[in-house]
Amino acid sequence: MAEAGGQGGPSLSSPGAPSNSSSATGNSAAGDAQHNLTASNLDAQDDAQDQTSARDLSPDARNRDPTTLSLSDQSHFSTGLSVDDDSDADSALGDVEAQQSTQSVRTSIYEYIEEHGRTFHRYKQGKYWLPNDEMEQERLDLQHAVFTIRLGGQLSLAPLDSPQSVLDIGTGTGIWAIDCAVKHPAAQVLGTDLSPIQPEYVPPNCRFEIDDAEDEWLFSETFDYVHLRMMFHCFKDHVGVMRSALAHLRPGGYIEWQDWLCVLQSSDDSICGTPLEKWSRLYVEAGNRLGRNMLAPRQYKHWMAEAGFVDIVERKLAVPGNPWAKGKDNKRMGYLQMTNFLDGLHAATMKLFTKGLGWTSEAVELFLVDMRKAIKDPSIHFYWTTYVVYGRKP
Repeated sequence: MAEAGGQGGPSLSSPGAPSNSSSATGNSAAGDAQHNLTASNLDAQDDAQDQTSARDLSPDARNRDPTTLSLSDQSHFSTGLSVDDDSDADSALGDVEAQQSTQSVRTSIYEYIEEHGRTFHRYKQGKYWLPNDEMEQERLDLQHAVFTIRLGGQLSLAPLDSPQSVLDIGTGTGIWAIDCAVKHPAAQVLGTDLSPIQPEYVPPNCRFEIDDAEDEWLFSETFDYVHLRMMFHCFKDHVGVMRSALAHLRPGGYIEWQDWLCVLQSSDDSICGTPLEKWSRLYVEAGNRLGRNMLAPRQYKHWMAEAGFVDIVERKLAVPGNPWAKGKDNKRMGYLQMTNFLDGLHAATMKLFTKGLGWTSEAVELFLVDMRKAIKDPSIHFYWTTYVVYGRKP
């Protein structure tokens, strides 16, 4: 349910938006323009560290202790963001089918459980940490708007050519799948999720099913493209999911994984000592204690190679955490991402900190007061690193 789709049917072709990319056999970094944020302190491992941690690990070993992975960045990429020193900058925002893996639609599928005032999926209860209520559905659609802006209006960066069959894992509200179906009317688009929260009226070439991607895949069809977004915390065995995708892709088909790294960064020292820095560390620790690798996006490139994919490309893109960055598009993106973070903060933090760290709900509430202030503070030049990693089936 972590995925949400886009607006207005953007293309599946690769855009020319500025970014940093690397293949499984090498890396290239764009030069840093003067006054641009450079990610020398970006929270990502260097290639040697990635390769060591990705070697032939079992699912349990891959997720045993992600906090032992370095939180200091040893890679470099140009974020393309520069600080807006204009005190009146805010004014620039403007208009800113068998009952096996795939479940038949039954009454029990539509039952939810309630916790901390929010509703969660009952099917595979507890596997996905975030709610599925109306508030969360609205946030998911907002989240995709941010992705769409960051990807230059695209649904995907993989070099697809007229896909005929598309699978969207963790489809959430289904908006990405719907947009893909509208943009590619000749394609059959299938979205899967643990929660049946997708709309009833969809394009005729789009459908949804209840499914868990970590179960055995029993799809009768094969796909040209498999898409996953914001699923880093959803699986214990990411490579297993990748191998399932490989088995159900046609030769030459692509898998693409798009995720934000949950460790917030700034190129200057403005994030140091703030609640944002503390939240990042605690969020990773909490996920670790609950058996999830919160730093998984760093490993996607190597895991795809381990699963059998080739021509793997990794791109890293910066999303400003609030409207601190210069430029109308960056401000709009920053404002939307600030709203997205604020809207999802309570649900994401409350469950992990109480279950993973043993905090009381009262302690979490107090901490979130300071977090909300920090998220809205334009003097903290923080950003999220978007990992877009795709690979081809030989």
